[in-house]
Amino acid sequence: MSWQSTELYYRAINEAVAARLGGHHSADLLLASVDFAEIEALQASGDWDAAARLLGDRARGLVAAGADLLVLCTNTMHLVAPEIERAAGIPLLHIADPTGEALVAGGHRRVALLGTRFTMERDFYRSRLVTRYGLDVLIPDADDRDTVHRVIYDELVHGIVTDPARDAYRDVIARLVAAGADSVILGCTEITLLIGPDDVSVPVFDTTALHAAAAVDAALA
Repeated sequence: MSWQSTELYYRAINEAVAARLGGHHSADLLLASVDFAEIEALQASGDWDAAARLLGDRARGLVAAGADLLVLCTNTMHLVAPEIERAAGIPLLHIADPTGEALVAGGHRRVALLGTRFTMERDFYRSRLVTRYGLDVLIPDADDRDTVHRVIYDELVHGIVTDPARDAYRDVIARLVAAGADSVILGCTEITLLIGPDDVSVPVFDTTALHAAAAVDAALA
């Protein structure tokens, strides 16, 4: 939902289209970039119905402009993905699916999940990975969840990337690996600004990159 990760999506999608089609090709896409302050306030107050209506309205606007595939460029707001998809009336490419598929393809079964407190603690995301892909999903303990969430909202959505935050995330991931995680999901689209494969002792699955690649696959199919 922040423009920081929107920029990553836009670049990744266009680069993938150019690589696939060659020449002067770029992505034929429509982008609705919301005011993140409105979304954050609704998240904080727990007014998910209002958030669903806001994003559903944006989705209908994209459909009216010609969109035939919907990509919701955030993990957290997939909490209301079913409502958005119903409002739009076109397929929504769920962010957890390319991630789950990549994990299974890589032979991973016990994965650590980092994201906002909503993504880590509520069932909408973990249950999809468990029921559809047979994964065992580990989340950090309460103090570590607070750290992960705080860094996202206080730093990453503002484009602030610091070594102390990176070290804190490394420590959180190390504790999850010690608990048996064989891989880690960067389950917030901004975390890729902070953490990469070189920071972790197990394979990293970046939902931003995986979702963008899957969107290109679906659009060009």
